[in-house]
Amino acid sequence: MRVAAGAAVVATVMLPALPAAADGAPDERPDVPVGTWLAARTQPAVQLTSFTYTATVSVPSNTINEAAYNQIVQEAVAAVQSGKISSDERSIGKWVFQQIAANVDTYVSSTTPMRTVEAEVGGMCTGWWVTPDGYMVTGAHCVQVGETELSQLFAQQALAKFNKQDAKEIIKGLGDLRNDEEILKLAQQIYVSFNSSHMQLSNLKQSLSVMQSLPGGGVDKTAKAVPAELVSVGESYPGKDFALLKVNGQQNLPTVPLGEDADVRTGDTLYISGFPGLVTNTPFFSLESKLEPALTEGPYNAKRTTQTGVPYIQTQAPSYHGNSGGPVFSKDGKVVGMLIAGTVSEGGEASESESFVLPVGIIKEKLGEKNVKPAQAVTTTRYNEALNDFFRHYYSDALPKFREVQALFPNHPYVAKYISDSQQAISAGKDETPKPILMWVLIAGGVLLLLVLVAVVVKVLRGRRRPQPAIVSPQPGYGAVPPPPWQQLPAAQAQLSPPVQPMPQAQSPYGHGGDGYGPGGYGANGHAASPYGSAPDAHFHQPPHQQPSYDQPSYDQPRGDQTRSVRYGQFSPPADNRSGQVADLERQIADLQRRLGDQPPNA
Repeated sequence: MRVAAGAAVVATVMLPALPAAADGAPDERPDVPVGTWLAARTQPAVQLTSFTYTATVSVPSNTINEAAYNQIVQEAVAAVQSGKISSDERSIGKWVFQQIAANVDTYVSSTTPMRTVEAEVGGMCTGWWVTPDGYMVTGAHCVQVGETELSQLFAQQALAKFNKQDAKEIIKGLGDLRNDEEILKLAQQIYVSFNSSHMQLSNLKQSLSVMQSLPGGGVDKTAKAVPAELVSVGESYPGKDFALLKVNGQQNLPTVPLGEDADVRTGDTLYISGFPGLVTNTPFFSLESKLEPALTEGPYNAKRTTQTGVPYIQTQAPSYHGNSGGPVFSKDGKVVGMLIAGTVSEGGEASESESFVLPVGIIKEKLGEKNVKPAQAVTTTRYNEALNDFFRHYYSDALPKFREVQALFPNHPYVAKYISDSQQAISAGKDETPKPILMWVLIAGGVLLLLVLVAVVVKVLRGRRRPQPAIVSPQPGYGAVPPPPWQQLPAAQAQLSPPVQPMPQAQSPYGHGGDGYGPGGYGANGHAASPYGSAPDAHFHQPPHQQPSYDQPSYDQPRGDQTRSVRYGQFSPPADNRSGQVADLERQIADLQRRLGDQPPNA
C-alpha cells in the first residue's frame, strides 16, 4: 500500500497540470482586447447596404428677361453714382449677379426645348443579419428619403452639367470677367436655383441592395450587390428609425445576437460597427478597404427621450455618415442598440460627442410586429468557437471548424483568410493545441504503472539480499575469528553451543559483522571479538576430563551418541566447585537466547 501511494504521489508530481479542453468554454473570451474579439466575431454579419433611386430628370431651357435685365443695369449705374458701389467693371458685375440670384424667376424665364438626363442617386448605410435565412436590420432613413430631400439629391447629381453650361452663357459677353472665379460662382448659383425649381422627375424607381462576397472570395472586388426587399419601415429620426430588409435565397448566414436594454447603463463602454462614409465615399481607398466595417467605442453618456416618447441612448462612441443602421454592442458581444444619428457642425463635420442609438428594446418590438425571431445558425456558433481557438493559438482545433464554416457558408468573407493563417501557424510550429484529456489520463496511468513495477522489482531484489544466519566452519577462513576454546574440546566434552548474534558491521564466523568489529576480529575497543555478544572479556572453559551435567535431557540428542546438542534447554551447574562460574555462564547464554530468539548456529 505504501509503494502504490508513493508511486501515485510521484506520478502526480511528474505530470503537468492538465490544460482545459479547447471546447470547455467555447464562448469565453480569450485573452485578447475586447475590441479585437468583438470585431472578429461581428464583422461577418455587418454588411454595407445601399439604396438607389433612378429617374429621368427634365429641365427647361432658359432665357434672360431683357426688360428686367436692363432695369437692373440702370439700378447698377445709379448705385455707382451714389457711391454705393465702386465704378470698376468687376464691382458692377458682382452687384448685378447678386441681385439676380436673390430673385431668379424675375430675371430668368423658361423656354423650349426641355432638356433631359437619366440620373441615379442614393446613399450607403450599414445593416446586419438577424436571422440565418436573410432578414436584415437597418435604419429607416437608410432605405427611403422624403420628396424634398430626394429632389435635392437629384438636383445635385443630375443638374451640375446644365448649371455650368448656363452660367458660361450668361457671362460670355463680360470680357475678362469670364475668368473671374467669384463672378462665375455667382452665375452658377443663379442657375442652380432656377434649374432645381423647374426640374421634373419621371420614371422614378427605387432599389435596395446588400453588398455580398461571392463564393471563395473575401472582402474584395468579388463582392456584388444583392437585391433586398423592404419588409417594414418606421419613422425617421427622431421617430422609431427602424427598417427590416429581406434577402431571398439565403441560408446559414452569420448573425449577431440581441441583448437587453438592461445589459448596459451609464458609464458602460459601447462599441459601434459600421461603414463610415469618409472611407466608402473616398476614391483613393481600395474596394477591400471600403467593404470592411470599422469599430469605434465610447462611453454610454445618458438615456434620452424625444418629445414623442421614443428612447435614445447618447454615447461618445464616434460615428460618421454611413454608420447609420450599424449595430451597437456591449462588451459581451450582444446588440444593445442601433446607431441612428449624430450631430454635425456647420461645415458638415460629425461631432464625436453626440451619437444617438435606438435601444434594442425598440428593435425587438419591431421584429415582433413582423413575427421575425432572431436566430443563430451553426455557421456563427462554429465560427465563434474557431475564433476563440485561433486567439488561444489552438490552431489544430480551429482549422477543422473554420473549414466547416466555409462548407456551411461558402460566401463567408473572412473564413478563407483564417484557414490560411491557421495552416501557416501550424507549419511554423506555433500550434499550442492541448492534448485530449484521455491522452493525459493514459499517460498518467502508464507512468503510475511503471513506477509500481519498479517499486515491486526493487522490493523483490532487496528480499533476496537479506542476510541469512551463517554456518560456522570448523576451520576459520580468511579474515575469520577462530572459534573459542570450548568449541575445540572433544565431542564428548563440548559445552552447549550458544546462539550467536551478528554484530554490527563486523566480519564474524557466525554471520555478518557489525560496526564494532573489523576484518581481524577485534572490536572498536581493542578486545577480541566474543561469540556471545558485546562482552569481550568473558571466557568460559570446561575442565578437560569432566563431563557436564544438565537439568533436563536434550530434545534432539540420539540415544547412544556421546555428543550432546541442546537447543532449547538450559545448563545445570557442574558437579565441581565451579558452580558460580557455571551459573554466570548459564545466565549469559539464556540472555543471548532471549535476544536472538532464533536457532543458534550448529556447532
